[in-house]
Amino acid sequence: MHEKERHRIILSAVQEKPVVTVPELVDLTDSSEATIRRDIAALHVQKRLRRVRGGAEAINPPQFVGLAGRPFKVNESLHAREKQAIAKEAVALCEDGEPIIINGGTTTFQMVHFLTNRRMQVFTNSFPIAEHLLKHSKNTVMLSGGTIYREQNIILSPFDNDVTRNFYARRMFMGAQGLGPLGLMEADPLLIQAEQKLIDQADELVVLVDSSKFHKRSSLILCGLKRIATVITDSGIEDRHAAMLENAGVRLVIANARSGADAENASSTA
Repeated sequence: MHEKERHRIILSAVQEKPVVTVPELVDLTDSSEATIRRDIAALHVQKRLRRVRGGAEAINPPQFVGLAGRPFKVNESLHAREKQAIAKEAVALCEDGEPIIINGGTTTFQMVHFLTNRRMQVFTNSFPIAEHLLKHSKNTVMLSGGTIYREQNIILSPFDNDVTRNFYARRMFMGAQGLGPLGLMEADPLLIQAEQKLIDQADELVVLVDSSKFHKRSSLILCGLKRIATVITDSGIEDRHAAMLENAGVRLVIANARSGADAENASSTA
């Protein structure tokens, strides 16, 4: 990763929480600790952040603490081609007229490009997804209520009596922080609470993850593998991870990254 890109990610991360640690930044950027410490030192000298023991903090700390995990704008640029291909396969599962739930995320966002000519009933907690579908399709769109988390571009509600309970979906599409033998993992308790409500409203759960997510872990489990009907990923998945899904009775769909990128490019130039 280029230095400018690392600096952008680091500066975005320190606006998300009071202090970001070196190990957290190593995970965000896939860089070494030595590289991150040099980056922090350089940004400290430039007065763009403040170096603290074990990490960094913002010069002007945020008044509102966001969710744990990478911001939407950081995640959006990672594994972009794979995400487009995965999203294409996800939309191929849908039939016109079906009610579906699309959970907010950078992989699920790519579904909007392939939903342009469809006629679905879409419930989402994502502003970018809702906005794109309203502008560029004739799908019926419903938004959840709650607090807007700007960095993740997502709307979450901690209340049980919100509009979520009034929507039925044939399928729910979602990404995750990680995927392992214990199931889907997320980084924030509020995400877990809100996403569990959405999962309860769908017959089938379809998980959209690029192959790197099989190597990611979190301390919070959203649901077990048995709740997942289908996992869509790219050809980088290892045999042991494919076997893990097969043993749990989960259908595995492998997306062709090249065809997904070509289709997305075609829709954007149409």
